[in-house]
Amino acid sequence: MTDWTETHRGAVPPWQCDVTEHFTVGFYFDRIEEASANFAELIGLAAAPAARQLDCRFDRELRAGASFHIESAVISATAGTLRLGHRVIDSATKETVTWFDDRWTLPLTDAQQRDLTARAATWGGPAAEERAEPTGDAGFIPTARGRVKPSDLDASGRFSLSAMVLRFSNASGQTGCAIGFDDAYMKAHRRGFSTFELILRVTGALTVDQPYVIETGIGHLGNSSMRMIHRLRDARTGQAVATLSQFGVTLDLDARRPARWPEEIRARAAAMVVPVG
Repeated sequence: MTDWTETHRGAVPPWQCDVTEHFTVGFYFDRIEEASANFAELIGLAAAPAARQLDCRFDRELRAGASFHIESAVISATAGTLRLGHRVIDSATKETVTWFDDRWTLPLTDAQQRDLTARAATWGGPAAEERAEPTGDAGFIPTARGRVKPSDLDASGRFSLSAMVLRFSNASGQTGCAIGFDDAYMKAHRRGFSTFELILRVTGALTVDQPYVIETGIGHLGNSSMRMIHRLRDARTGQAVATLSQFGVTLDLDARRPARWPEEIRARAAAMVVPVG
């Protein structure tokens, strides 16, 4: 089994689209969780471990009503890391619109490594970008706070990827509000924020009714682009649970093209850029 295997097939419900009028990134992760569980069962592994990193590249948006399917494959296997690939394919055009480079941290025996390596397929997607990390906590602002609900749990009883990413999406809205890119501005000027890259790193776990807090800093600011860095922590202990690097552009909702940041918003954002290195 060296080819890519279909692991999910579905469509985009209108109620899972956001203010940018396309499929919300958190619901991509909902489908990837299904796809990775289906693929893990196929290759004889248990559910995904808590510790994993997903590098996601969104090449083209999916909008309400679009049909899509997901194909998954083993890319490589070492003693401590299983690298899987998932590609989201527009079922109408057969075009790959989104790539997920999914690295699981888990021990593998020599026999498992040999078996999984024999199944390996060619990646074919974009190379994961190396992004500079914050050098401290200065400049981060609180952008989300709450508790884990029963509906947020995955099959293993942990705060699911999709629930975390939906909270990070809300955190990006709070960040926009802090720089003047709020709902009133977006409605008046027909603007949104379109994400083209996510790097989700999960290092811990939360379970039901545990409190969480998210803090956000701006790691990069361009003419139309911005990279937000979100940190999810256990609100009781301060322990890091997950980080999300979110890179995107301000989008003209009518032209569906990037638009420059207005100077007044750009000035506010520039004051929130955190040191990275």
